[in-house]
Amino acid sequence: MSKPARRKEKLSSKDSEFPSTHAHNTMQKTILVTGSTDGIGLATAKMLLSQGHRVLLHGRNPSKLESVQKSLSAETDEASVEAYVADLSSLDDVEALAKAVAAKQDRLDVLINNAGIYKTPEPIAQNGLDVRFAVNTVAPYLLTIRLLPLIGATGRVVNLSSAAQAPVNTEALEGRVRLGDMDAYSQSKLALTMWSRSLALSLENDGPAIIAVNPGSLLASKMVKEGFGVAGGDIGIGADILTRAALADEFVDASGKYFDNDAGKFASPHPDALDSGKRNQVVGVIETILSKMGVSVQS
Repeated sequence: MSKPARRKEKLSSKDSEFPSTHAHNTMQKTILVTGSTDGIGLATAKMLLSQGHRVLLHGRNPSKLESVQKSLSAETDEASVEAYVADLSSLDDVEALAKAVAAKQDRLDVLINNAGIYKTPEPIAQNGLDVRFAVNTVAPYLLTIRLLPLIGATGRVVNLSSAAQAPVNTEALEGRVRLGDMDAYSQSKLALTMWSRSLALSLENDGPAIIAVNPGSLLASKMVKEGFGVAGGDIGIGADILTRAALADEFVDASGKYFDNDAGKFASPHPDALDSGKRNQVVGVIETILSKMGVSVQS
C-alpha cells in the first residue's frame, strides 16, 4: 500500500457524549451485514430493517440463512431482504461473495464486517491459516477491497473490533505459529483495527469512511456463551452502536477512528494501531498472504 496521506485527526466536541436520539439519513440504504444469522449481526439486521433499509444477509450455513431470510421477510417487505452464502475462512468464497453482491447491487451504502470466530473445534482453515485470522482479519480486508467501487466515497465500512486487542504475531497471522483461542482472537481483532486505520488514511477522501467499533464486551452472543460460559449482556447494545456507526451523522467524520462502546465514545485503540510502522507491517503481511494464494489486491 502506498504511503498514506495523513487524515485530519481532530475529534469533534460531541465525541464524548452522544444524545439519546441520533440523526439518521432517512433515505433507504443498502447494507451488507456479514455473519447476520445470529448474535449481534442478526440483531443489527433486524434493527436496520425496522428503520426501512435494505439488508443483505450473509451466513455460511445455507439452511440457517434461508430460515433467517424467511422470518425477516415475513416481518418486512420481502424485497428488503437478500441472502448470500459464503464461508469466510475460504478466500475463494470471499471472492465469490463480493462478485455475487456486485452482480446484484448497483451500489452498497454500508458494509458491516461483523462475522467473527472466537472458539472453534477446527482452528486451522483449509488454506492453512488460523481460522480466527482468516475470518476476523483477512476475509473482511479482501471483501472491503473488492466492494470499495460499489461503496464509493459517501459510504461506510464498519469493522467489528473488540476490547480484546493484543500485539500481532505476524507469523501467527501467516499461519506459521499456532495460538490459543484468546491469543488468536485478540490478535486478529487488533490486526483488523490496524488495517481499518491504514486503509482509512490511504483512501483519505477518495473512499468510504472505515470505522472500527468495539460493540461492547461480553454481549449475549453465541461466541460469548461458547467462549466464556456466560449469558452476556443485552445484545441490543451492540446492534444499536453498529446501526449508529452505519447511519448516524455523528460518524460522518469518523474514518480511521476507533469507537469503544464500553466507554461510549471514540477512544484510542491499542497503541500498535496508532503506530504507522506496525500498521504497514500487518497490512503487508495480509497482502502477502493474499498474493501467495493468487489473490491480487493492488488497485
